[in-house]
Amino acid sequence: MTTLPYWHVDAFANRPFAGNQAAVMPLASWLSDTTLQAIAEENNFAETAFVVRDTSGGADWELRWFTPTSEVALCGHATLAAGHVLLDPDNRFGNESGDSDSVTFRTRKAGLLEVRRVESGYELALPITRVEEGEYPSLLNALHVSAPLFESVSGAEQTTIVLLENEAEVRALEPDMRALAKIDRMVICTAPGDETDIVSRVFVPAWGVPEDSVTGSAHAALAPFWAQRLGRDTMSAFQASARGGHLHCRMDGERVWLGGPCVTVVEGKFHLPE
Repeated sequence: MTTLPYWHVDAFANRPFAGNQAAVMPLASWLSDTTLQAIAEENNFAETAFVVRDTSGGADWELRWFTPTSEVALCGHATLAAGHVLLDPDNRFGNESGDSDSVTFRTRKAGLLEVRRVESGYELALPITRVEEGEYPSLLNALHVSAPLFESVSGAEQTTIVLLENEAEVRALEPDMRALAKIDRMVICTAPGDETDIVSRVFVPAWGVPEDSVTGSAHAALAPFWAQRLGRDTMSAFQASARGGHLHCRMDGERVWLGGPCVTVVEGKFHLPE
């Protein structure tokens, strides 16, 4: 057996059993894609983040993310979780000097990402996703709604934003997951929040995640979308999943900074057959 270091982290959460779960696994070198996918399927979280030290000089680490069924182009909460693990001076993969408050990641499709330690926990910088109004009748039918719809025209992932009237409509959604699973994109349903500036729910059954708990990459699209409508560059957000999670969003040019805490739930070893 080969043993691999393993962390289970709840991201965008200040206590266990909230926010979004991610596995973080630092590796000495890349394993085969088949093995990485098998590990992610075994972990059975929305995302497993694999990191390998970057030897190109472009970043501190290379980073890839896998759902139980596929590799994805971008994942925010698992990046925040990876930053939480790697900025910890108390583990051998972390911040050996103990004086760094940031870590950078080189990714294959989302460019260079950064996580910073801040007073409230961490901030994650993601490239923004821009959307334009479009039409997708089968998607709206799968959601059982009639509402304006916006399709991504930039960004790492195919994304659709559906704009609803209020938080009650967002919370009441009962999508046809079998129909949504045939639509290869991230579906974000959003409205003005009752206690936060914006509220959302995110559905990605085509990528093995029927409803995601707290989705950083979704807020890379929601932040510029709502910044235009609210007339300001900072906003509070709540993702109204069963676990739920709060985020602070801050626009910064072509990036958005997403803030929130993380909690380590499990630290251990993953036993991989030779």
